[in-house]
Amino acid sequence: MLRGLDIRDMLIIDRLELDFQPGLNVLTGETGAGKSILLDSLGFVLGWRGRADLVRGGAEQGEVTAWFELPEDHPAQAVLEEAGLPAGEELVLRRINTRDGRKTAWINDRRASGQVLRALSETLVELHGQHDDRGLLNPRGHRAILDEFAGTAPLRAELREAWRSRSSAQKKLDAARAALAAAAAEEEFLRHAVAELDQLSPEQGEEADLDARRRLMQSAEKLRADVARAHQALGNDGAEGPMNDALRWLEGAADGVEGRLDEPLAALTRALAELDEAADGVVRCLEALDFDPLELETTEERLFAIRALARKHDVAPDELATLAEDLRSRLDAIDNGAGEIASLETALRQADETYAALAERLTTARTEAAARLDAAVEAELAPLKMERARFVTQIEAAEPGPDGRDEVSFTVATNPGAPSGPLAKIASGGELSRFLLALKVCLAGDDTQITMIFDEIDRGVGGATADAVGRRLARLAEGGQVLVVTHSPQVAARASHHWQVAKRVEGDATLSTVLSLTPEARVDELARMISGDAVTEEARAAARKLIATD
Repeated sequence: MLRGLDIRDMLIIDRLELDFQPGLNVLTGETGAGKSILLDSLGFVLGWRGRADLVRGGAEQGEVTAWFELPEDHPAQAVLEEAGLPAGEELVLRRINTRDGRKTAWINDRRASGQVLRALSETLVELHGQHDDRGLLNPRGHRAILDEFAGTAPLRAELREAWRSRSSAQKKLDAARAALAAAAAEEEFLRHAVAELDQLSPEQGEEADLDARRRLMQSAEKLRADVARAHQALGNDGAEGPMNDALRWLEGAADGVEGRLDEPLAALTRALAELDEAADGVVRCLEALDFDPLELETTEERLFAIRALARKHDVAPDELATLAEDLRSRLDAIDNGAGEIASLETALRQADETYAALAERLTTARTEAAARLDAAVEAELAPLKMERARFVTQIEAAEPGPDGRDEVSFTVATNPGAPSGPLAKIASGGELSRFLLALKVCLAGDDTQITMIFDEIDRGVGGATADAVGRRLARLAEGGQVLVVTHSPQVAARASHHWQVAKRVEGDATLSTVLSLTPEARVDELARMISGDAVTEEARAAARKLIATD
């Protein structure tokens, strides 16, 4: 609920502070007194796009502050939380416009963007008037308005979840089909490559082992001759024979030298053992160097085949085994792809059926609600002297989406037999105002957390019709807050709180001021609205009668 508005140096307002109240708040005054400036200033602090030349002549900047009372569950609290701004029971918006056009905004004393201001304004204020393109006259919002009237929120939540499931199923199917098509394009290559890899069946580390074995075999002939000569030098005909003779001779002489040969004998025994071990190692080496020439040829063929296959696939030889597994899995995807796609198609069909059933239920609910809304609006039009007009909520098929398969638009026909068409194009100014009021009365529910503003919605009507307009505005204000800019005394007489907007001249400057009217001043203002500049006692009596019938 809007509780106050502070305006400084905006157009013809130098300083103005208003304290608004619950119920029906009415602003009256002569044409040009500045009533529209109040709405321009409020729209400015709410971030709405409007006129640029707002700064009062001679001032460096204009400033508007608005403060709202917010219940704990008010939708604005969620907007503040999402924007990371402090929330609470009071919301203070402040915005400055410098003469060169720069705008700066604060929300609860924190810098904020115009985008956040506009998001907040959607939860705080509704503006209705003859040029209302933000609310009821905007066809893009008619479906949401009908849904709110129909109370379809739970069903729409189910439908959105079904749409998400359907979209997910479609994406999975499209991805699987694309993957299968891409894989099928290289199926011949995959089958040949997998067969080639399986036939060779390379193992991790095999290329290095084959290369080492090949090098050994290539140098084996020369190496074997050297190793064989070494074996001969170590054997019985070489070092081993003389060492055994020396050991035998020393053992024969050991008893006669009183232990002087014990250490040499021990060392020689150890040397013979080491010599024997060396000879065994040389024998093993000779056995390793003893190869079949055919084995070298076979080793080279496999080594060269592994290297050639690695070059062909542009991978390291040790990566061939991993490559084989990857190509095999891609080939398996082709072989199993048809079954997977069939399963995904089944899932999509089921998601489509769920979505279609929910969408059909929503269409039925909207159709039934549209009939109720049309009847309710036409019932409201009769007291507004538009009993011959027709209001029709049209529901047409649209492309499926998260909110169903319906396109909703409000159409009117002002006279029997006249063609129907969009609300904003068919109705004249006064008729349009009454259509909007009747529609808003029918749409108003128990949620009174938003401030409704009606800008001269009673233009072009008078007498009993204006009285009917006033009664409906008062009904809308019950338990909530409505602000009305009006020239109609019948509407002003229904006000819970009445302000008069007037101009004053100070020097060369014309300024606007707003006065909260006392009961006596209110009678005079209504009398002025009835009779014009010359307020008579008869006009005052008529004004008192209007107030008394409130």
